Parts: sequence; C-alpha cells; structure tokens
Amino acid sequence: MEVSMLCTRVSLLILILSLCSPYKFIQSPMDFGPLNLLPTTTTASSDFGRILFHAPAAVLKPQSSRDISLLLSFLSGSSLSKVTVAARGAGHSIHGQAQALDGIVVEMCSLPAEIEFYKGGEISYADVSGGVMWIDLLEQSLKLGLAPRSWTDYLYLTVGGTLSNAGISGQTFKHGPQISNVLQLEVVTDFLLLCFTGRGEIVTCSPSKDADLFNAVLGGLGQFGIITRARILLQEAPQKVRWVRAFYDDFNTFTKDQELLVSMPDLVDYVEGFIVLNEQSLHSSSIAFPANVDFNPDFGTKKSPNIYYCMEFAVHDYQHKNTDVEQIVEVISRQMSHMVSQLYTVEVSYFDFLNRVRMEEMSLRSIGLWEVHHPWLNMFVPKAGINDFRDLLMDNVSPDSFEGLILIYPLLRDKWDTNTSVVLPDSGSTERVMYVVGILRSANPEGGCSHHCLQELLRRHRRIADTAGVHLGAKQYLAHHPTPSGWHQHFGWRWERFAERKTRFDPLRILGPGQGIFPRRDDSAAYGS
Repeated sequence: MEVSMLCTRVSLLILILSLCSPYKFIQSPMDFGPLNLLPTTTTASSDFGRILFHAPAAVLKPQSSRDISLLLSFLSGSSLSKVTVAARGAGHSIHGQAQALDGIVVEMCSLPAEIEFYKGGEISYADVSGGVMWIDLLEQSLKLGLAPRSWTDYLYLTVGGTLSNAGISGQTFKHGPQISNVLQLEVVTDFLLLCFTGRGEIVTCSPSKDADLFNAVLGGLGQFGIITRARILLQEAPQKVRWVRAFYDDFNTFTKDQELLVSMPDLVDYVEGFIVLNEQSLHSSSIAFPANVDFNPDFGTKKSPNIYYCMEFAVHDYQHKNTDVEQIVEVISRQMSHMVSQLYTVEVSYFDFLNRVRMEEMSLRSIGLWEVHHPWLNMFVPKAGINDFRDLLMDNVSPDSFEGLILIYPLLRDKWDTNTSVVLPDSGSTERVMYVVGILRSANPEGGCSHHCLQELLRRHRRIADTAGVHLGAKQYLAHHPTPSGWHQHFGWRWERFAERKTRFDPLRILGPGQGIFPRRDDSAAYGS
C-alpha cells in the first residue's frame, strides 16, 4: 500500500511539472498512477455556445469519484502548480463556463452511469451519478412508474451540470427548480483543514448534514465542489399529458393569463410561453407540437411589426385516477383571455412531452443549424419590471430577422431556497411572482452572421443585461460577466457569503475557472502567509 501511494505521488508530481511547463508534454494518453490523463480534445475546449474555445492542458476521464478526489488532493497540496480544474457534463454552456484554459477538464460523463431507485410509501428517490443525463434518468424511472418532479426543457444535460446552476422549466412554479428537489449530494471538494493544508475530500452532504456545503454547491456554478452523485426526489409519473397552446396579441393579457395559471397548482402541472416574432419562430416552435395549428398572423412590416405571444400549459393524465382531464382544461380555458379560436390541445405521452425539444434539435441538425453560435441570454426579471423589459427587448431585437426562440414565463419565489447559491432579483416582500426570459438565439456563420455579426449580437445582449440590471433589478441566469466587478454587482449583498464559501471549500480557487469569478491562488495567498 505504501509503495502504491508513493508511486501515485511521484506520478502526480510528474503531472504537475508537465502542466506547469511552458511546453505541452501531454500529447498522448499518460498513465499517472491510477489517473489516466488524455491530451486535450476539441470537445473539451468547446461548448454549445461556440463563442469561446479555451483548450485545457489535459483531460481526465474519471472512472470513480476517487479519481477526481485524488486529482484535487494533489493539486491542492502542491505549491508548484496553478493548475485549475473544470467539470464538464454535456457541454451545454454558452460562454466557456466548463472550460479550463491550460488546466484540466474532467469529463463527468465518463463516470459509471449508476442509477439506484428507492420506492417507498411516502417518499421515492433515485441515487444518480453526477454524469448521468436527465433523459436516461427519465427512461429508467418510467419503468417503475416514477419520474423526477422538476425538469429542464432539454433533457440531454447531466444531473451534476444542471444542479450546479438551478435547473428550470415549466414545472418550476409548482415544484421549484431542480435544486429544490434534491435530498442528498456526494461532492468532491477541497477543504481548508485546521492544519491549513488542502486535500480532496469526498463528502456526502444534505440539508441536515454539512448543510453549508450542500447549499453552496446547489446553484454554485461549480465553484465549491464537483457533484459526483445526487439523490433526486421522485413522484408518480402520469401516463399521458394534455398539452395546450393559446395565442395572444397583447402582452399584458398574455402575462395576466400566465400568472392566473401558476396560481392553480392543483390543476396545472406546467406553464411556459414564448414570443412569436416571425414565421420562423412560429414554425420552429410548432415542430414538436403534434396538432394542426391554424394560426396565420399578420406580422406587419419591418418598420411596424406586429408581435404575438403563445402561452402553453399542460395537465397530467394519470388515467387510473379517473380524472376528466378535458374537463379540467375546459375549466381553465374559460378563465383565459386568449385570441378568439386560438386555443389548441393535444394528448401526448409523458415521455414525448418532456422530450419535446429533442424533436426540434433533430430538425435543426438535419439542416445544419444545431452546431452554430448560440449567443443566448437568460434573465430573471421582477414582476414589476416585466413590461419595461419587454420594451427593452424589442428595442434591441429585429423581429423580421431574429432566428431562435424567446421564452418567457412566471416563477414563484417561495419555491426557491435562498440558502443555495442561486442569485434571484431583489424584490418587495409582497411580490411573489418573477419571470424568466430566455433569448435563445442562433447565429449561423454560413447564413451570413460573421464574426462581426456575432460580436454585435453579444454587445446587444450585454446592453440588455446591463440596462435591465441597473434599472429593473433583473439578474442573469446561467450568468456570464467578463470582469470580477461584474460578478460583484451580480451577487450584490450575497457576495460576502459566496466569497466566504469559496474560501472555505476551495481556498486555492482550483475549481470552475471558466466562470471567471475567482483567479487561481497559490498556497501563501490562500492561507494568508
């Protein structure tokens, strides 16, 4: 055992010297004791946004949590290195958040795809590897008649990845984000011990054990630890879903109806909505909706565009409960104020409903429009500022040429745990509703959006984010800030707690370099000597 540990330390020392050298020694797979480090790959230096491309010095494909722990242990215990580590799930980030320039990228999908279920009378859950994708958890849980309560719109994301941000979709108003539906986590982190040395620790934490680490990691942007396992709360899965869409030509009426529906959690199971800017947005949003939609709006002219809105909601059909779902939809729709004859309903399987974005993905892939630039911007907006945000958005968007989708739907603040690291807009104590707005834009270089075009789109989005932040109190979700001062402003009064957690759980600032929040430290700076 002692000989084995000595060999491991020698191997890791060679690793550190290799990474610190100005020459890139890792040009082929290298076996550093139990760690098999690979040379950098195109995948490790890119993401869904296709905006930033930062190449790491090496890639780790862990076979267990211990591999990650061993890596962090040596990095935190070595004064020779300023190497950083980023955990990469499905690579669906936009601005290089899961990249590590000249550092090490940990490919979380390499972990064994383990899923274990517990089905009880009062509570059911799944213990899931952090590298498992939500689509795989859905497929396996449905075999037991179960499913997680809260989702993201796109399911080909890893459990650890979405829990490091929040994880939101149309169920969030009812069950909260995904981070509000976690019972326990296994986290690999870098503790600051009493003897002032760092080491990679595998910690099992929950709201009742190591609660500060548990709360820090949830929505923590990968800054405090790497999630290697999670216990996800499950519920009974419905067999079918009644999926409904209604169109509006007035923004206030649209948001009023959305807020009406999120006030009916006993009847409604999902609420979202989007802005219909042009024919392209109408068509692309209808690909997964298997109903004949007879909506032929007049979009006006370039100088005087007509903007429309679509609200969609869903009601679960458990079938065995003898619930008249069509009657429920009728009760709800009678209270709505959508455009005359512009309400459409369709019955789909629960799986197809949750996996609806996959159909849109396959359609875009078929015409070469999936692997393009995605200068996305997501914002949490206070209810009081949603009308002004809509005006700000329209001032910075050309409806006739916009490619993509603009999502907008309400969330309820009391479904979020403020002890986690997620940043929400400040608001008065009486304002329960806030909105999420997702500007999910595509920019195709072959379609005419050159580098200059992409940079202009990014500048527009930055202008929207900055203006909404200053004047409306909005906050970015899946945030990107190019400077530390931008991050300080983003966190506001929460910054002190966030920075204290960083000092406690990652004092050398090894983790999450792609976020650009904390620069890497050496030992002396971390420990104040």
